[in-house]
Amino acid sequence: MRQILLSHFQAALLLRARNTGEQQATVSLDLGLTSDEVILEGGGVCFPDGQVLSWEQVESIQSTENSCFIVEQGGLSKVQFFSEQTNLLYALMPTAGAPTMLVSGIPMHRIKGTDPMRDTDEKIKVIQPLVGEVLDTATGLGYTAIRAADTAEHAVTIELDPSALEVARCNPWSRGLFDNPKISQMMGDSFDLVAKFEADRFNRIIHDPPAFSLAGDLYSGAFYRQLYRVLRPGGRLFHYIGDPKSRSGRNITAGAIERLRKAGFGNVRRAPRAFGVVGYK
Repeated sequence: MRQILLSHFQAALLLRARNTGEQQATVSLDLGLTSDEVILEGGGVCFPDGQVLSWEQVESIQSTENSCFIVEQGGLSKVQFFSEQTNLLYALMPTAGAPTMLVSGIPMHRIKGTDPMRDTDEKIKVIQPLVGEVLDTATGLGYTAIRAADTAEHAVTIELDPSALEVARCNPWSRGLFDNPKISQMMGDSFDLVAKFEADRFNRIIHDPPAFSLAGDLYSGAFYRQLYRVLRPGGRLFHYIGDPKSRSGRNITAGAIERLRKAGFGNVRRAPRAFGVVGYK
């Protein structure tokens, strides 16, 4: 039996069913991917694997909007991991669609007016078609690599922090990151690893780094030159930066465009719907 994960969305559904006197309910046990039947009893919810959660536990989940919970042996644990490597807390946060990852409380996807998978699709759309070999410079929950592998021959994805991958392993929406043979994972700093790739290797690059304040070297001219070097002639780069309407987004975008052009990229232009810029080789 697969692991059971619940968020406030599922807890609210269960509580509504209880309050209307239902004895059964159809609910997702994997954060919205599939649905299962559960039994509603006076003492709580009985899951298909025999585990039982009390109504007090369900109410606790319902009141915690920024966390996802693993149900294990009748107990609850938040999907979160503290990294001694970076001193950052990584956690899984539910949305109405696919979950996002919080890094010290900051969502790693756009969630206002969209959801993490649609956010990923917007980034990919601006450099379609994804063909040949694709580089994803920041794995996170793996959505970019998973989507890239749908059409590209192969995707290489890099993650700095093992704690981020621990969150991804708990996330049902990230299964393709670990199951798809078309995806290769690398652990380490993209700044160092990209410099070791052979020239002209990748047809597409999706550069979606952490915020500038957390990873300024991944916005540097030196790193952009390495991205240009490993991109094939005719290749395309998408670089996520952030809200172009915010003051910081405007400033960082302007600087990034200038440095990308100096690194050799041509036709560098803003992609405002995807909150980033596009460049070509």
